[in-house]
Amino acid sequence: MPMAEKRLMDVKLGEFMAWIGTKDLSPNGIIAAVVRGHDRYYNKYINVKKGGIGGVAMLLTGYVILSYVWEYDHIKHDRWRKYH
Repeated sequence: MPMAEKRLMDVKLGEFMAWIGTKDLSPNGIIAAVVRGHDRYYNKYINVKKGGIGGVAMLLTGYVILSYVWEYDHIKHDRWRKYH
């Protein structure tokens, strides 16, 4: 299989930089990759015949984790501390 056709999970660590070199890193290429990722996620978890809560729960969990990471410095400084 040619390097450009491999998916991220199929690339070995030593081949990673060569694989990244085959990708389109222009703004249009990055936008196209995000759109493809959104379409794959939507079709796999949201747009299904017998849907469940899994896809929405994954999305909400990701949002909560990302929000916590973004606000960690602020949360860390607001902790109760004893001053001796």
